[in-house]
Amino acid sequence: MEWVLQLPVLFFSVVVHEFCHGVAAYERGDDTAERAGRLTLNPLPHIDAFGTIFLPLLCLFSSVPVFAWAKPVPVDPSRMRDPKGDAVKVAAVGPLSNILLALASAVMYKLVHSTAFFAPEVRGSALDLLLFGVTINLFLAFFNLLPIHPLDGSKVLAGLLPARARAAYLRHVPYGMIILMVLLFTHGINAFVVLPLKLVLALWVKLGIIG
Repeated sequence: MEWVLQLPVLFFSVVVHEFCHGVAAYERGDDTAERAGRLTLNPLPHIDAFGTIFLPLLCLFSSVPVFAWAKPVPVDPSRMRDPKGDAVKVAAVGPLSNILLALASAVMYKLVHSTAFFAPEVRGSALDLLLFGVTINLFLAFFNLLPIHPLDGSKVLAGLLPARARAAYLRHVPYGMIILMVLLFTHGINAFVVLPLKLVLALWVKLGIIG
Protein backbone atom coordinates (compact mmCIF):
# COMPACT_ATOMS: atom_id res chain seq x y z
CA MET A 1 0.00 0.00 0.00
CA GLU A 2 3.04 2.29 -0.18
CA TRP A 3 1.67 3.63 -3.47
CA VAL A 4 -0.98 5.49 -1.45
CA LEU A 5 1.81 7.79 -0.23
CA GLN A 6 3.82 7.70 -3.44
CA LEU A 7 1.06 8.84 -5.79
CA PRO A 8 0.73 12.32 -4.20
CA VAL A 9 4.51 12.78 -4.56
CA LEU A 10 4.26 11.72 -8.21
CA PHE A 11 1.31 14.05 -8.89
CA PHE A 12 3.08 16.97 -7.18
CA SER A 13 6.19 16.35 -9.29
CA VAL A 14 4.33 16.35 -12.62
CA VAL A 15 2.30 19.43 -11.61
CA VAL A 16 5.50 21.33 -10.73
CA HIS A 17 6.95 20.23 -14.08
CA GLU A 18 4.03 21.76 -16.02
CA PHE A 19 3.80 24.81 -13.78
CA CYS A 20 7.46 25.60 -14.48
CA HIS A 21 6.85 25.37 -18.24
CA GLY A 22 4.10 27.96 -17.84
CA VAL A 23 6.20 30.28 -15.68
CA ALA A 24 9.15 30.07 -18.08
CA ALA A 25 6.89 30.86 -21.06
CA TYR A 26 5.35 33.78 -19.17
CA GLU A 27 8.79 35.16 -18.39
CA ARG A 28 9.64 35.02 -22.10
CA GLY A 29 6.51 36.98 -23.06
CA ASP A 30 3.89 34.24 -23.60
CA ASP A 31 0.88 34.56 -21.27
CA THR A 32 -1.08 31.68 -22.86
CA ALA A 33 -0.75 29.46 -19.78
CA GLU A 34 -1.79 32.30 -17.47
CA ARG A 35 -4.90 33.03 -19.54
CA ALA A 36 -5.74 29.32 -19.46
CA GLY A 37 -5.54 29.29 -15.65
CA ARG A 38 -2.51 26.99 -15.63
CA LEU A 39 -0.06 29.14 -13.67
CA THR A 40 -1.01 27.40 -10.44
CA LEU A 41 0.18 24.52 -8.28
CA ASN A 42 -3.44 23.50 -7.74
CA PRO A 43 -3.43 20.01 -9.32
CA LEU A 44 -7.02 20.16 -10.63
CA PRO A 45 -6.39 22.29 -13.75
CA HIS A 46 -3.40 20.05 -14.63
CA ILE A 47 -5.16 16.67 -14.44
CA ASP A 48 -5.09 14.63 -17.64
CA ALA A 49 -7.60 11.75 -17.63
CA PHE A 50 -5.16 9.31 -19.23
CA GLY A 51 -1.75 10.48 -17.99
CA THR A 52 -2.68 11.47 -14.43
CA ILE A 53 -5.29 8.84 -13.55
CA PHE A 54 -5.47 5.87 -15.93
CA LEU A 55 -1.76 5.42 -16.66
CA PRO A 56 -0.56 5.26 -13.00
CA LEU A 57 -3.25 2.69 -12.23
CA LEU A 58 -2.29 0.70 -15.34
CA CYS A 59 1.35 0.78 -14.24
CA LEU A 60 0.41 -0.48 -10.78
CA PHE A 61 -1.55 -3.43 -12.14
CA SER A 62 1.05 -4.18 -14.85
CA SER A 63 4.01 -4.26 -12.43
CA VAL A 64 5.92 -1.57 -14.34
CA PRO A 65 7.35 1.61 -12.74
CA VAL A 66 4.53 3.89 -11.61
CA PHE A 67 4.50 6.81 -13.99
CA ALA A 68 2.24 9.73 -14.84
CA TRP A 69 2.07 13.04 -16.61
CA ALA A 70 -0.10 16.12 -16.31
CA LYS A 71 -1.99 17.94 -19.04
CA PRO A 72 0.60 19.87 -21.07
CA VAL A 73 0.62 23.59 -20.36
CA PRO A 74 -0.36 25.54 -23.52
CA VAL A 75 2.61 27.41 -24.95
CA ASP A 76 2.67 29.73 -27.97
CA PRO A 77 6.29 30.37 -29.10
CA SER A 78 5.11 33.06 -31.52
CA ARG A 79 4.32 35.27 -28.53
CA MET A 80 7.85 34.94 -27.11
CA ARG A 81 10.64 37.42 -27.67
CA ASP A 82 12.84 34.83 -29.43
CA PRO A 83 10.36 32.16 -30.60
CA LYS A 84 12.87 29.46 -31.56
CA GLY A 85 15.39 29.95 -28.77
CA ASP A 86 12.83 30.61 -26.06
CA ALA A 87 10.81 27.52 -27.02
CA VAL A 88 13.92 25.41 -26.38
CA LYS A 89 14.43 27.06 -22.98
CA VAL A 90 10.79 26.61 -21.98
CA ALA A 91 10.90 22.92 -22.95
CA ALA A 92 14.14 22.35 -21.01
CA VAL A 93 12.75 23.95 -17.84
CA GLY A 94 10.41 20.99 -17.20
CA PRO A 95 13.11 18.31 -16.82
CA LEU A 96 15.29 20.82 -14.95
CA SER A 97 12.50 21.34 -12.40
CA ASN A 98 12.41 17.59 -11.77
CA ILE A 99 16.19 17.45 -11.29
CA LEU A 100 15.91 20.25 -8.73
CA LEU A 101 13.06 18.42 -6.95
CA ALA A 102 15.22 15.28 -6.90
CA LEU A 103 18.09 17.25 -5.34
CA ALA A 104 15.74 18.80 -2.77
CA SER A 105 14.41 15.35 -1.87
CA ALA A 106 17.99 14.06 -1.57
CA VAL A 107 18.96 16.86 0.80
CA MET A 108 15.86 16.23 2.93
CA TYR A 109 16.69 12.50 2.90
CA LYS A 110 20.16 13.25 4.26
CA LEU A 111 18.75 15.53 6.96
CA VAL A 112 16.17 12.97 8.12
CA HIS A 113 18.76 10.18 7.92
CA SER A 114 21.18 12.07 10.15
CA THR A 115 18.72 13.01 12.88
CA ALA A 116 17.11 10.95 15.63
CA PHE A 117 14.23 13.40 16.07
CA PHE A 118 11.61 11.09 14.47
CA ALA A 119 10.29 7.85 15.91
CA PRO A 120 11.91 4.86 14.13
CA GLU A 121 8.76 3.84 12.20
CA VAL A 122 8.06 7.43 11.11
CA ARG A 123 11.69 7.95 10.18
CA GLY A 124 11.72 4.79 8.04
CA SER A 125 8.57 5.78 6.18
CA ALA A 126 9.85 9.33 5.63
CA LEU A 127 13.15 8.02 4.24
CA ASP A 128 11.34 5.65 1.88
CA LEU A 129 9.09 8.46 0.65
CA LEU A 130 11.97 10.89 0.15
CA LEU A 131 13.98 8.27 -1.72
CA PHE A 132 10.94 7.77 -3.95
CA GLY A 133 10.89 11.54 -4.47
CA VAL A 134 14.50 11.38 -5.63
CA THR A 135 14.03 8.45 -7.99
CA ILE A 136 10.68 9.46 -9.51
CA ASN A 137 11.91 12.97 -10.26
CA LEU A 138 15.08 11.66 -11.89
CA PHE A 139 12.88 9.25 -13.85
CA LEU A 140 10.63 12.11 -14.97
CA ALA A 141 13.63 14.25 -15.94
CA PHE A 142 15.32 11.58 -18.06
CA PHE A 143 12.04 10.35 -19.52
CA ASN A 144 11.01 13.84 -20.60
CA LEU A 145 14.41 14.40 -22.18
CA LEU A 146 13.79 11.55 -24.63
CA PRO A 147 13.69 13.04 -28.15
CA ILE A 148 10.25 11.59 -28.88
CA HIS A 149 7.09 13.65 -29.45
CA PRO A 150 5.40 15.02 -27.35
CA LEU A 151 8.15 14.97 -24.72
CA ASP A 152 10.28 17.99 -23.90
CA GLY A 153 13.36 16.40 -25.43
CA SER A 154 11.69 16.43 -28.84
CA LYS A 155 11.03 20.18 -28.56
CA VAL A 156 14.60 20.85 -27.47
CA LEU A 157 16.07 18.81 -30.32
CA ALA A 158 13.67 20.25 -32.91
CA GLY A 159 14.66 23.75 -31.86
CA LEU A 160 18.36 22.99 -32.21
CA LEU A 161 18.27 21.23 -35.58
CA PRO A 162 18.67 23.09 -38.89
CA ALA A 163 15.49 23.42 -40.94
CA ARG A 164 15.97 20.43 -43.28
CA ALA A 165 17.01 18.04 -40.51
CA ARG A 166 14.16 19.29 -38.30
CA ALA A 167 11.58 18.57 -41.02
CA ALA A 168 12.89 15.01 -41.39
CA TYR A 169 12.99 14.49 -37.62
CA LEU A 170 9.42 15.71 -37.09
CA ARG A 171 8.04 12.98 -39.36
CA HIS A 172 7.94 10.73 -36.28
CA VAL A 173 5.41 13.02 -34.54
CA PRO A 174 2.24 11.02 -35.47
CA TYR A 175 3.83 7.89 -34.00
CA GLY A 176 5.33 9.42 -30.88
CA MET A 177 2.82 8.09 -28.35
CA ILE A 178 2.98 4.60 -29.85
CA ILE A 179 6.77 4.62 -29.58
CA LEU A 180 6.57 5.75 -25.95
CA MET A 181 4.03 3.11 -24.95
CA VAL A 182 6.11 0.38 -26.60
CA LEU A 183 9.23 1.57 -24.78
CA LEU A 184 7.40 1.76 -21.46
CA PHE A 185 5.62 -1.58 -21.50
CA THR A 186 8.44 -3.61 -23.09
CA HIS A 187 10.92 -2.18 -20.56
CA GLY A 188 12.89 -0.69 -23.44
CA ILE A 189 12.86 2.46 -21.34
CA ASN A 190 15.51 0.91 -19.07
CA ALA A 191 18.46 1.67 -21.33
CA PHE A 192 17.50 5.31 -21.91
CA VAL A 193 15.99 6.31 -18.56
CA VAL A 194 16.58 3.77 -15.78
CA LEU A 195 20.30 3.27 -16.47
CA PRO A 196 21.16 7.00 -16.35
CA LEU A 197 18.93 7.30 -13.26
CA LYS A 198 20.94 4.58 -11.50
CA LEU A 199 24.22 6.22 -12.52
CA VAL A 200 23.12 9.57 -11.05
CA LEU A 201 21.93 7.87 -7.84
CA ALA A 202 25.28 6.06 -7.52
CA LEU A 203 27.13 9.35 -8.05
CA TRP A 204 25.01 11.16 -5.44
CA VAL A 205 25.62 8.35 -2.95
CA LYS A 206 29.37 8.56 -3.64
CA LEU A 207 29.30 12.34 -3.17
CA GLY A 208 27.38 11.95 0.10
CA ILE A 209 24.28 13.76 -1.16
CA ILE A 210 22.20 10.69 -0.26
CA GLY A 211 22.84 8.48 2.75
